[in-house]
Formats: sequence, structure tokens, C-alpha cells
Amino acid sequence: MSEKKELQFSIFILYSLADAWNMTPVSVYKILNTTGILDDYVIPCYDTLHTLGKEYLVEDITEFVREKGVRI
Repeated sequence: MSEKKELQFSIFILYSLADAWNMTPVSVYKILNTTGILDDYVIPCYDTLHTLGKEYLVEDITEFVREKGVRI
């Protein structure tokens, strides 16, 4: 797996969540970065996550963010 694919996938996640949450991708990045979701979930689980659909990913990560105590 190349880092380029992980980066492209992370950007896809940021923009997908930004659309769903009505936020800027920068705001979404800050949330995912401060909760550790980006470094501890999205990037390490790339092999599995990239095979899932956009809608599922948005729902999954939204639930995960809420479990971390972030209101979105």
C-alpha cells in the first residue's frame, strides 16, 4: 500500500464528512485529528475502509466521533 493511496482516501473522507456535516474540510480535519480518528482509525484501517461505500463510511465515522464526545 502506498502512502499516496492513504492520503487520497483521507482527503476523500474529509470532503465526504464536510458535506455531510456542513463544515469545511479544515474543520473536519481538526476534529478527526484531535480525536485521533484520522491517525488511529482511518489511515491504519485503509485496507478495509476503502472497500466500503461512502454512505457507510460517513455514518461509521460520524458515530465514532460522537462516541469521542464531539457534537456535530
